[in-house]
Amino acid sequence: MILNILRESFLFALQALSTNRLRTVLSLLGVTIGIFSIIFVLSVVDSMEAEMKSSFDTIGSDVLFIQKWPFGPEDGAEDYEWWKYMRRRPPALRDMTNLQERLTYADALAFEAGSSGTAAFQNNTLADAGIVAVTHDYRSTIALDIVEGRYFTPAECETGKNFAIIGQVVKQQLFGMDSPLGKEMKIAGLKVVVIGVFAKEGTSLFGDGFDRAVMMPFQFATRLIPPQSEDTKILIKAKQGITNNQLRDEVIGAFREVRRIKPGGDKDFSVIESSMINEIVDSIISVFNIVGMVIGIFAILVGAFSIANIMFVSVTERTPLIGIQKSLGAKNYFILIQYLFESISLCVIGGAVGLLMVWLVVMGLSSLIDFNFILPVSRIAGGLIISVTVGVVAGVVPAIKASRLNPVEAMRSV
Repeated sequence: MILNILRESFLFALQALSTNRLRTVLSLLGVTIGIFSIIFVLSVVDSMEAEMKSSFDTIGSDVLFIQKWPFGPEDGAEDYEWWKYMRRRPPALRDMTNLQERLTYADALAFEAGSSGTAAFQNNTLADAGIVAVTHDYRSTIALDIVEGRYFTPAECETGKNFAIIGQVVKQQLFGMDSPLGKEMKIAGLKVVVIGVFAKEGTSLFGDGFDRAVMMPFQFATRLIPPQSEDTKILIKAKQGITNNQLRDEVIGAFREVRRIKPGGDKDFSVIESSMINEIVDSIISVFNIVGMVIGIFAILVGAFSIANIMFVSVTERTPLIGIQKSLGAKNYFILIQYLFESISLCVIGGAVGLLMVWLVVMGLSSLIDFNFILPVSRIAGGLIISVTVGVVAGVVPAIKASRLNPVEAMRSV
């Protein structure tokens, strides 16, 4: 019997759609726009979160790095004291060497310095290619995905061979579809031989990853790095079984000694953990989620009022029919369920249209720009649940009103 009630209610909903098309479309527009707004915003937030976290997937959870600038206020300060941080010395290769002698909890240390320059091969050029100068153990601290060729050997790094590993953008711009392995190119005027190619990473909120990179042994690339470059860092990977806190405490104490900082003096460096990056990402995402929810809630409220309005009108128009149904033995719960399910059906139809619009927009944006938009199944399910909830909230009062109508008075209203 319940199935018959639901089937008839759904047919009534379809009849309402076909009978009063303009009014129904305008009412459903509120739900459609509401579902589209909240699910699209949340989908964009999900996409941003995935891009942010994928940008840091190459950094393991057991890796720390030392650099000049912190990610936020340090040592209990409420403000970002940039005037203090600006006076700090950036890490140097000799700092890493001296630090390595003092650490017992570290499994690997690597040094990285960055700059930019024009990459060229024959008549092809790429402006602002990323120069990445590294020591050999860089691969032990950062997960590198090399799809063609190989990484540097220890001897090549120590002797400063003019070898390079390039990103996909560099490869496509300079070599096209040809293999670059073994070919000689120029970076900032210096000749290098390509021995490897990184996997494509794509554009993210934090740049192109290694797509525009030309990675070289540090001993060779020193002539390409400005003497006062601040784009330097020391990367430290913990030994198996050593916690980040243990490694961090040892690194801070040892590096203060390397920098000859007096006890109680302010340190002139920052130690960054991957957990700090995740906290920053989570805080940004939480703000976007709140904004998205606020926008969606207001849009959904408009849709709920629209559906409630059309249900009150529907009850008024079908009052004689309700009287006939009751005179033939229909119970109050039958009328209640009938109109409540009709409200839910209308909202689900509007929500489904909104979800279809989200899917079309997401697919369209993904094909137009180099950014990976995603629409998780959980968001689709959430959109349908919201639609059902709005249907219940918007339809419960009109349904109760319909179920409590006096059959005699209802039939007299013809």
